[in-house]
Amino acid sequence: MIFRVVVSAPMNSFTLTLLYWFFVLAGSAYSATESELRSLYEFKKGIQTDPLRKVLDTWTDISLNQAQPCPPWTGVYCNDGGNVVAVALDGFGLGGELKLNTLTGLTALQNLSLANNDFTGRVPPALGAMSSLQHLDLSANRFYGPIPSRINDLWGLNYLNLSRNLFKGGFPGPASNLNQLKVFDVHYNQLWGHISDLLQEFHNVEYVDLSYNEFFGGIELGSDNISSLSNTVRHLNFSHNNLTGRFFKADSIGLFRNLQVLDLGGNQITGELPSFGSLPNLRVLRLANNHFFGEIPEELLQSSIPMEELDLSGNAFTGSITGINSTTLKVLNLSSNGMSGTLQNVDMRSCVVVDLSRNKISGDISMLENMGTALEVLDLSSNNFSGSLTNLNMQFERLTTLSLRDNLLAGSLPSILKACPRLSTVDLSQNDFSGSIPGSFFSSLTLTRLNLSRNHLNGPIPLQGGHVSEFLALPPDLPIENVDLSNNSLSGSLPRDIGNMVELKLLNLAKNEFSGELPGELSKLAKLKYLDLSGNKFKGAIPEQLPSSLIVFNVSYNDLSGSVPDNLKSFPMTSFRPGNELLNLPNDDRARSSVPGRIPEQGKSHTSKAHIRIAIIVASVGVTLMIVFVLLVYHQTHHKGFHGRNGFGGENTGTDVKIGRFTRPSFLNFQTNVQPPPTSLSFSNDHLLTSQSRSLSGQAEFVPEIGKPVLPGEAATSSTPMNLLDNQPTTSGRKSSPGSPLSSSPRFIEAYEQPVILDVYSPDRLAGELFFLDASLQFTAEELSRAPAEVLGRSSHGTLYKATLDSGHMLTVKWLRVGLVKHKKDFAKEVKRIGSIRHPNIVPLQAYYWGPREQERLLLADYVQGDSLALHLYESTPRRYSPLSFNQRLKVAVEVARCLLYLHDRGLPHGNLKPTNVILAGPEYHPRLTDYSLHRLMTPAGIAEQFLNMGALGYRAPELATAAKPVPSFKADVYAFGVILMEMLTRRSAGDIISGQSGAVDLTDWVRLCDQEGRGMDCIDRDIAGGEEPSKAMDELLAISLRCILPVNERPNIRQVFDNLCSISL
Repeated sequence: MIFRVVVSAPMNSFTLTLLYWFFVLAGSAYSATESELRSLYEFKKGIQTDPLRKVLDTWTDISLNQAQPCPPWTGVYCNDGGNVVAVALDGFGLGGELKLNTLTGLTALQNLSLANNDFTGRVPPALGAMSSLQHLDLSANRFYGPIPSRINDLWGLNYLNLSRNLFKGGFPGPASNLNQLKVFDVHYNQLWGHISDLLQEFHNVEYVDLSYNEFFGGIELGSDNISSLSNTVRHLNFSHNNLTGRFFKADSIGLFRNLQVLDLGGNQITGELPSFGSLPNLRVLRLANNHFFGEIPEELLQSSIPMEELDLSGNAFTGSITGINSTTLKVLNLSSNGMSGTLQNVDMRSCVVVDLSRNKISGDISMLENMGTALEVLDLSSNNFSGSLTNLNMQFERLTTLSLRDNLLAGSLPSILKACPRLSTVDLSQNDFSGSIPGSFFSSLTLTRLNLSRNHLNGPIPLQGGHVSEFLALPPDLPIENVDLSNNSLSGSLPRDIGNMVELKLLNLAKNEFSGELPGELSKLAKLKYLDLSGNKFKGAIPEQLPSSLIVFNVSYNDLSGSVPDNLKSFPMTSFRPGNELLNLPNDDRARSSVPGRIPEQGKSHTSKAHIRIAIIVASVGVTLMIVFVLLVYHQTHHKGFHGRNGFGGENTGTDVKIGRFTRPSFLNFQTNVQPPPTSLSFSNDHLLTSQSRSLSGQAEFVPEIGKPVLPGEAATSSTPMNLLDNQPTTSGRKSSPGSPLSSSPRFIEAYEQPVILDVYSPDRLAGELFFLDASLQFTAEELSRAPAEVLGRSSHGTLYKATLDSGHMLTVKWLRVGLVKHKKDFAKEVKRIGSIRHPNIVPLQAYYWGPREQERLLLADYVQGDSLALHLYESTPRRYSPLSFNQRLKVAVEVARCLLYLHDRGLPHGNLKPTNVILAGPEYHPRLTDYSLHRLMTPAGIAEQFLNMGALGYRAPELATAAKPVPSFKADVYAFGVILMEMLTRRSAGDIISGQSGAVDLTDWVRLCDQEGRGMDCIDRDIAGGEEPSKAMDELLAISLRCILPVNERPNIRQVFDNLCSISL
């Protein structure tokens, strides 16, 4: 939810404590000892960046005063005895790798607060010797490593905040030594441990936040085990961990009489909820995204508990809501459950946020009159509400978001913006509304998102140019950003005043009855990214100079004519066809792509003799092409070749099997009651060739099997297609003998890039849910189901396809393998975290699909035009690309390291780094990183298979091979990156077995031996070693790659690697 109740009561006393440190020495004499000054100077050495010059300019000898020897430095405070008692440098933007053991000389230090900076480094065990420490706040930095066990020696500590860092490992015990601790906050790290062990060790703590870690176990503890904690705790947050089992026992929950906040969201806790009637102070209860079931305890919705926020979304609660009379409730979220029945005796006049979406609640929409004027967000979407909005007396002056999508509402649309003047988001799609659109929707100065799609609306768009007299004039500029009016019966021309919607990013008018010419004012929409005008009756020319910001463009199924403007020629043919018969397209090959029997949805019957002659000619061409295709496939199976293609996961399989335009196959059609077809066009080990010069070493890991549908009882033929669900591509490969001259890496035969039908027909349609992680992306599961699919490859995670939507927008779709992904709640939590990553060199995850069957798990990302780093390095003759220069390789290395640094700073290892997951896009070869952090979606079996794959290819760090339960780590990413650096320098694959004087060795050992023997330049690729590019820079890059593969305790972190790469001068 956007709105959450912020509870800070447990922190108030500590806020006062912090303020104390700023005034404690207002009248004291300064007399810091020389040892304290030395400690502060040593500490200062670790501060490398100081944008506000708060420390580097003030912590100097010049500022010292003999009469007041305690330094008047920013953030340094002394007590009346002259000893330094506080170092408080919060929020100054400072950076650097700190050595906190330099502060052990401050023997009287009570407060160390470094929050909200960019510090890195480890917390040393010596910190436990600072027995005077009472307040320790290192939050919101990049400290890493384990938390030392000696932190439990700080017996006087009452405030400990290590949140939002990169700490990992188990929290050291016993925490029972920290008897004075009041605040314990370690959220957003990678800490683990059994939750019950930790709970039993807390005694007097009031505020506990363990959220966004990896704690496990259950909280179903007896009263004897938690009595010490329950007596004092007020704020308890265990959300987003791996907790299982049932909720607190009934006799235990009653002990938490002082509890104000309980947050267990995003775990795997199950069972029914007990009564909360014995918790008189409970104000916030968040149990979202667990496995709770049964009915919701009545007292949570009554006035007996002063509840302010109740979030039970994403569970399996059932029953009806028979009464709400709380006078304190501000946030109510019961979405994504199984609630049913009608809303009875409901009084929500105090609510600010109400979300009851994705349930089965029914009844008349007139219940909205029971909402209060404080309401700001209302979401009742995906229920069974009925009735009309026409005669409702709604006066919600604060309402900003209204979503009634996917209900049974009918009647005309009222001018709700008059009653709700602050509305910014309105979604009334997928109902039965009829009549015209009120003009107030297009005159509002607050509305930014409007979705009225999939109704029965008619008439024109009520802009001034539409000749609607509801109002006299429009504001000069409208703030609206997203407009979706698709799938209605709207008519008339597109008004010229559309140009006033200067903030518009999405405009979807598809499948209506609009006509006339497209106004040139569309070119004024400089921020427009998504424009879908398909399925109308527009005619005339496409306006020139449509915005360059367009990502998705579709005008198919219209009657447009003339030439396509130059800036739109990069869009695929499906953006213009079918329809628009008079539109002149560059390289228009409709005739070749329409056989045999392709019938457009809006096509017409042509029976003239001329057309018959054309059809005969085209059919002949089609037969010729098929013969050529068969010959080329035969040729390819007897000659080695390599060709890679990018995708979401960057899998380069040695194939790029494209869907032909003979049909428009369904991407997500599921074939039922059909046995998986046997292999066709497969290759035996006899077809795997050993390279005599360069090799891919498994970069092309899998070969897809292509064919045609097989009905039950039919024999398989060579034209049998693969079933997208049941017949995934198979693995085929072997190592050659170690005695081969240069390498024993496998070489895979590719199916040549010719059109191949890949279609599976079935009456089944999508029955799952499509979740968007990017609000600017708009399409339905139905559109995805009919998108043409091109096989791009397969990895340990699953099979990758390229899908082209009706709008022309291209996606990569990763179809995850059965049995390797977590269950839905965990999957959703992790995929949202991965989907939040936004970086110009990282391909973002845009959406995911979760189907009712186990094999229906899809990840969707934008398709990136380009080829992988692996192809650029190992492409064989004939080459499409010139060899990468050293400058280009160094640029790629720096940008990939920058991407890894971005991920690591956010606590996300890549986990599957290899050259096939680095796409070089555009003519400048800008690196785009893919396939990152997918291990977070996987079961242990899926992670294990990923590591096996990385080990076979040579990118797995040695410590992962020996670990009992290996997990991806930051240092493992650095190892894989070091191997990639070696590949870029040598143009040899990580899996190559290289023969030399010391026998057969792999790439990393060979480079290490060459360096030890003083002949490092012998490793360098001849394409760059013999040129004019500086050998010193190559030596430096080689040295960095060798440091990256050092043992894990000596290996640098990615920031150090990135800094070293940036320091290489050319």
